[in-house]
Amino acid sequence: METDSVAKKAGWYLLLTLLSLVVLLPVWFAFVRSLSPPITLKDGGLQLLPQQAEWDVFSRAWRNGNLGGALVRSFVVTIAITFFQVVTSVLAAYAFAYLWFPFKRLLFALFMATLLLPIEVTVLQNLATVSNLGWKNSYQGLIVPFLATALGTFLIRQAFLGVPRELLDAARLEGWSHWALMTRLVVPLSRPVIAAFTLISFLGAYNQYLWPRIVTTDPQNWGTAPIAVQSLVSNPESANVIVAGALVIAFPVLVLLVLFQRHIVRGLTAGAVKG
Repeated sequence: METDSVAKKAGWYLLLTLLSLVVLLPVWFAFVRSLSPPITLKDGGLQLLPQQAEWDVFSRAWRNGNLGGALVRSFVVTIAITFFQVVTSVLAAYAFAYLWFPFKRLLFALFMATLLLPIEVTVLQNLATVSNLGWKNSYQGLIVPFLATALGTFLIRQAFLGVPRELLDAARLEGWSHWALMTRLVVPLSRPVIAAFTLISFLGAYNQYLWPRIVTTDPQNWGTAPIAVQSLVSNPESANVIVAGALVIAFPVLVLLVLFQRHIVRGLTAGAVKG
């Protein structure tokens, strides 16, 4: 019996190791390609180890793409968008979950219908609005169109609706206001879903390319990290510098995922068990 348990555990570890290799191999090949001069890849194909490694490629990518300033702008924009999306989603979700107002279901349906609209449908009108306000090449132009999202409202509303009715009734009998209900009861019990949406919002804002590319006419001083990497494409003979730049801007996201994965998994597990 104990032998079967050990074999089963070893099988799971083997499967997880294989899956990890499948996920990590593309990252390793990108790292190898960034260090290897393009001519070595052209002559010898894809290699498992760097050939004629150029260890200064990351500093060249940092300098040529002005990645320092681009990363600062990306983090300012990303943190602002994430903060406001979480706040507006929590407030809207509470209203749709627990408050009564005329045409509530219709308004919620229309709100959710915006998820069906791709950014290409609204980008021209948003661009005209930003231009009329004089917000091109500004943090306002990069942030304001994304202060709210229907996805966050939907996810958090579903979590709010899962809060036991008995707890809500007991809190109301104690005389709690809506603000107290939201901040002291509903939000703490929904932290796993809010944390997951925060991560989704952060990644979505950090990886934006189309809107920053359109709203910035001065990429050198207002371009975000993806635009800075795109500027490296102007020199096709340094393909490894482009890959190095992509790895540099991906590194902060990787660090965040590694640092917070335990808290996210623990929160999601607690939320699943709590149901």
